[in-house]
Amino acid sequence: MRILVLGGDGYLGWPVALNLSNKGHDVAVLDNLARRHYDQEMGVDSLVPIRQLQSRVATWKEVSGHTIVPFIGDLNDYIFVKETLRTFEPEAVVHFAEQRSAPYSMIDRNHAVYTQVNNVVGTLNLLYAIAELNPEIHLVKLGTMGEYGAPNIDIEEGFIEITHKGRTDILPFPKQPNSFYHLSKVHDSHNIMFACRIWGLRSTDLNQGIVYGQKTEETQMHPDLETRYDYDGVFGTVLNRFAVQAAVGYPLTVYGKGGQTRAMLDIRDTLACIELACLNPPAAGEYRVFNQFTESFAVKELAEWVAKVAPFEVKIESIPNPRSEREEHYYNAVTTKLPELGLKPHLLNDEHVLYLVEMASKYKNRVNVEAIRPTVKWSSTKSDASVAGGAVGE
Repeated sequence: MRILVLGGDGYLGWPVALNLSNKGHDVAVLDNLARRHYDQEMGVDSLVPIRQLQSRVATWKEVSGHTIVPFIGDLNDYIFVKETLRTFEPEAVVHFAEQRSAPYSMIDRNHAVYTQVNNVVGTLNLLYAIAELNPEIHLVKLGTMGEYGAPNIDIEEGFIEITHKGRTDILPFPKQPNSFYHLSKVHDSHNIMFACRIWGLRSTDLNQGIVYGQKTEETQMHPDLETRYDYDGVFGTVLNRFAVQAAVGYPLTVYGKGGQTRAMLDIRDTLACIELACLNPPAAGEYRVFNQFTESFAVKELAEWVAKVAPFEVKIESIPNPRSEREEHYYNAVTTKLPELGLKPHLLNDEHVLYLVEMASKYKNRVNVEAIRPTVKWSSTKSDASVAGGAVGE
């Protein structure tokens, strides 16, 4: 299968591209390299050193014998998007190419506007290009479980059956996003569903949980193939961030009581989910939603797990929650469709938690400790995020 991976230079896009190529698919990656510029802005860098995209692609060719075709450009450039699709002629497009940080989107007005324009307009350009050039292309779009929020009912898989005043219908599950980033994903979902209905496109919307880990079969084949690992208060995901904090002797920063529950999955399961979705496309005109996660944990539970497994003393510190959210809530999300397609998950265990801590210890000299603590506050239209390094205010 010919598969184009958008955001193919990123934390998940790169290992997904490697995995698909290693499985025998013809793969191309598209990226505008913006994620590397965010590092410069925030004054941080990936914990694990990463090579430039062109170097990565060349190394993959040497190591595996497979070719990944790079396209450098921006989804907000419609002519570039059309030309890329016309040149590569993909059967499926895997879409990771969005600003992915909730805190980044909440820094100030500039960052909120940038996030929504970048994400929503880029996806709209892609939808128009697919409709114009080849409506048979299967769009596999990375959404987020954060689109749902934390409702006081079970979270169904994209849709819910509603009975109102004696009439019944199946409707999109109500969305309660908690940041301008998550709102951009909701807008994407609505636009994609609309495009499928009016243009006969086919799309799988993957509402993904929080990903942890950094090691995959392919990234371990050569140091130049490593993917990035974020730990800072803006881009670092919770378990990866806790592992780094433990490694450098920094207290694990639990927001408030730590009762917030998060849907999560191993990075290797992200790879498996993407291929399963690509190999099992929906019908023309069908918009489907998969909830892509394997387990759910409270934030404090994860901190206590790291403290238990780490081979040295680890402290846990409760700090004021910078986000506007309930600290304890009901959370029960459904995930059935990917297991039905054959997903066999890697569940979190002591060994994997210890691996994360040990890897963080290996690279702890690269940690910018000043960037660890959260600097973006939801309750204010101004942020002190600039203390992390770059000038990020208006």
